[in-house]
Amino acid sequence: MLDSIRVRLTVWYTLVLGLALVLLTVFSYFLYWRNVSQRTDGNLAELANAFATTFEAELPDQMGPDSVKQAGHEAMVEHRFRDTVMVILDSSGNVLQTSLELPRVDSSRERIKPELFSLEPFRTLAARAASHPGVMGTLRGRGNGLRVFARPLSARGASYTLVVLQSLHAQEEMLDDIRKTFYWAVPCALLLASVGGYFLARKSLAPVATMASQARGMGAANLHERLLVVNQRDELGQLALSFNQLLERLEASFEQQRRFVADASHELRTPVAIVRGETEVTLSKADRSPAEYRETLGILRDESQRLARIIEDLFTLTRADAGQYSLDFRDGYLDELALGVLVRARSLALAKKITLCPSIEADLPIRADEALLGRMLLNLLDNAIKYSPAGSKVELTCRREEDHYRISVSDNGPGIPVEMRPKIFDRFFRVDKARSRAEGDTGGAGLGLSIARWIAEAHHGSLELSRCDRSGSTFSVVLPAPRTH
Repeated sequence: MLDSIRVRLTVWYTLVLGLALVLLTVFSYFLYWRNVSQRTDGNLAELANAFATTFEAELPDQMGPDSVKQAGHEAMVEHRFRDTVMVILDSSGNVLQTSLELPRVDSSRERIKPELFSLEPFRTLAARAASHPGVMGTLRGRGNGLRVFARPLSARGASYTLVVLQSLHAQEEMLDDIRKTFYWAVPCALLLASVGGYFLARKSLAPVATMASQARGMGAANLHERLLVVNQRDELGQLALSFNQLLERLEASFEQQRRFVADASHELRTPVAIVRGETEVTLSKADRSPAEYRETLGILRDESQRLARIIEDLFTLTRADAGQYSLDFRDGYLDELALGVLVRARSLALAKKITLCPSIEADLPIRADEALLGRMLLNLLDNAIKYSPAGSKVELTCRREEDHYRISVSDNGPGIPVEMRPKIFDRFFRVDKARSRAEGDTGGAGLGLSIARWIAEAHHGSLELSRCDRSGSTFSVVLPAPRTH
């Protein structure tokens, strides 16, 4: 049951709300009890002071030996209240006058009996008032108890003690009613909050259930579908947007893989078909001259070399995509590496009567995988030579610019059409496949620039087409340079 998020949210919500309600109830009850108690004590003190004022005013009008008792009687008559009893004690602690002797205001006074005045707690509290301006206390017994206030009185040169008692029955009844109200109000509030919280959680999580249902129906065949986003500004909307972005990346990756497999199959099919065709033609005739066999073997050698290069490039890209290609970083010099690549590319340039024009600064230290960097430069030079007209020139520039190296390879070719420039780094992409084949391109499979860009990025650099017009193209590589001291 607790496996459901809706149930867990409801349980946690109910527990937190229940704790908050209990704390609020206890705090509210304590505040109310304290206010009621303070109000009761204030009323008792105020009543005692008012009684003392009336007693002092009545005393001059009374004559005879019972003048104090008569003045107390008149004051008690004037200050009779429900659930309140006033007692005057002499200096010995004996009862001189009580309001219990007056006509009853209501039946509640039956809660206070004259025997109370002879109990030890009452006498102790009254005795303390003889030396204090006002003493407050509580007498517990049967019922809800009494709140007591005692203060000294002076009359005709004698000392007396006034004690005002008030029953706590009404106060306790009110507090009991409040407790009973809380006893049923808090559970009812929790029940309503739980039901409301469950439906609120169910409604809030309904988009999640919908997204889960949609996600279960998605696969490689329908990656183009997207989750429905109701509100893009809330958390669930952000989750749906993130999932849709993930689907877009997956779809792009799947599409790239499908295109990669299709293009690789297409590229491999041509040399395999040539090898197969040449072999079948050669074997179809028993008596062939050595020259014909040598021609066939030459074709098979060229196509096998082309197959080997394509397979090696595919293997390199596959390991790079999987992050399994380990780079061998070593300290070296970029200028020496570039000069070595120029020597290797000289035979390609001589075949088309193209002049290689180097402009390489000296003393360019670098920490890199020299084999990969050499392969990147050779790929760029090979492309530049391949697409440059005979008798033109190809420039290779290496120089330091502040904290990085810039390597540029420029040719005098026809340039790249504008609509094809964003695709030149795609795998198996060639600007003009038909022209490449016609010119005897036996090695190009459209992977050179893809591998060159990966090598640059593996060295924390970049490769871009920095210039392209009718006069030719320039590819620029930016690599980080070590700091100079």
